[in-house]
Amino acid sequence: MVPLTTLDYPGMLACVLFCQGCAWRCRYCHNPDLIPPRGSDEVDWRRVLLFLQRRQDLLDAVVFSGGEPTLQEGLPAAMDEVREMGFRIGLHSAGIKPSAFGHALAHADWVGFDVKALAEDCQLITQVKGSGAANWRSLDLLLHSGVDYECRTTVHWHLIDPQRLLQLAQRLQERGVKRFAVQLVRTARMLDEQLPSVSAQALLPELWEKMRALFPAFVLRG
Repeated sequence: MVPLTTLDYPGMLACVLFCQGCAWRCRYCHNPDLIPPRGSDEVDWRRVLLFLQRRQDLLDAVVFSGGEPTLQEGLPAAMDEVREMGFRIGLHSAGIKPSAFGHALAHADWVGFDVKALAEDCQLITQVKGSGAANWRSLDLLLHSGVDYECRTTVHWHLIDPQRLLQLAQRLQERGVKRFAVQLVRTARMLDEQLPSVSAQALLPELWEKMRALFPAFVLRG
C-alpha cells in the first residue's frame, strides 16, 4: 500500500492498493514480489477498510494496482465497497484477461492502462504467448467504455527500439487514444536479471516531438 500519492490518479490525492498476483512475466518488472498468487506481506481487507475510514476527509481516490488487480475475483465488489465510502476509483491494469478487465472497467472512474508494445511484439516483454492479443483487446474495451484513462508504455531500449515505439504511438493514435505516456524503465530492480541495467536514454528530442504531435496529451516520464 502507498498511503498517499499525487502521481497515480491525475489531479487526485490518492492511496494505492497493490493486489497480489500476475499471469505475465514482464522482463523489466520492478515489483517481481507481486507476481506470485500469494505474497509474504499481504494485508487483511478489513484492515484496509479501517485505514480508508480514517482517511475519508484526506483522500480523493483509491487506486487498485498490482500485480494485475483484475485477476482478483473480488475486485469489483471491493471497488464498490470503497466507492461507497466516498472515494473515486482508479485502476492500473494491462488487461491480461479481457473478460475480467471488462467487468472491472464498469466499476472504475479512471484507468491507467499499460500498453506493453505492438501486439506482435508483446511476447518479447511478457514472455507469455497470446499476451499481445489480450492487451490490445482490453485496450479496445477501454476506448469504447467512456471511462477516463491514460495509456502508458514502459520502455527498455533493449526490448523496443525508437522506430517501433513510434509505430506503436501511431497505431494508438489511429485507434483513437488521446492521452499517452512513455515511462522510461527503472533498471535498479528487474525480473529478468539478464537485461542490461542501462540508463534509460531520454535524449531523443526528435522522437518525442513526433510522438507529442500525435496526441492531445503526451508526457515523457523518467
